[in-house]
Amino acid sequence: MQPPHTYAEWLASLSAQLTAYSQVEAENLVFWLFEKHLGIRRADLPQSIPSEAVNERLLTDFERLLTGEPIQYIFGEAPFYGRNFLVTRDTLIPRNETEELVHRILKENPKPGLRVLDLGTGTGCIPITLALELKDPEVYALDVSVQALEIARQNALQLEAQVQFLEGDLLGSIPNLDFIDVLVSNPPYVPLRDQEEMHANVLNFEPHLALFVPDEDPLLFYRAIGFWGQQLLKTGGKLYLEIYENLADELVQLLLSLGYSQVQVHQDLNGKNRMISCLWP
Repeated sequence: MQPPHTYAEWLASLSAQLTAYSQVEAENLVFWLFEKHLGIRRADLPQSIPSEAVNERLLTDFERLLTGEPIQYIFGEAPFYGRNFLVTRDTLIPRNETEELVHRILKENPKPGLRVLDLGTGTGCIPITLALELKDPEVYALDVSVQALEIARQNALQLEAQVQFLEGDLLGSIPNLDFIDVLVSNPPYVPLRDQEEMHANVLNFEPHLALFVPDEDPLLFYRAIGFWGQQLLKTGGKLYLEIYENLADELVQLLLSLGYSQVQVHQDLNGKNRMISCLWP
């Protein structure tokens, strides 16, 4: 494969083939390949391309992009809150919206020594970030997936974060941890009927176990989390949830019915209902 004369021309040629994405998204993905495999910066794009730039790994990764595979899975890592986290197809890719959830928790909980529990941890990006950013916290994280827990443990080790990882099923039983100050979760919340609205690279590659809930009971996991919060949160403890924007009103009513107070819906930077915070009781 003979590329065009400059990196900029090559970027335009490759990104034009990624028709599943917007032009900006496609160009960003191709530049990420250039940055990873060639070590170039934006300022280098007008430069001529040396023959050794056309390497097999770059071309192989581009072919994977053409299939719709997310670039985070291709590289095996994803950025979150200024750090890189290992990701596999056993874990969801960390999202910007989840960074906003973490940022809210950090801003609203400056007190040292907090006991924190993340339910459904995936890559561990939430508890690891909280462990590294809070003052002397005691952080726990739980997941039903043994494979996801292994990735989370690797991330904690790599990033030198003190987190205790636990196996448990939100819909079954979980280890008993009393007097939790902050309970956080980004559970599965997309009704199966909404699959068609999702981008193919999410639907075809990310774990459905961590994405979808039954159409007949879309609040399934939130109801379970609300129950566990009743058992584990200390008086005045806080619950933080990432939510599906279409279910915000129903979730507020659910939490109020379970005895939570000061239930608030928060929007993300795109103006969508994306987070809920509340107190127990």
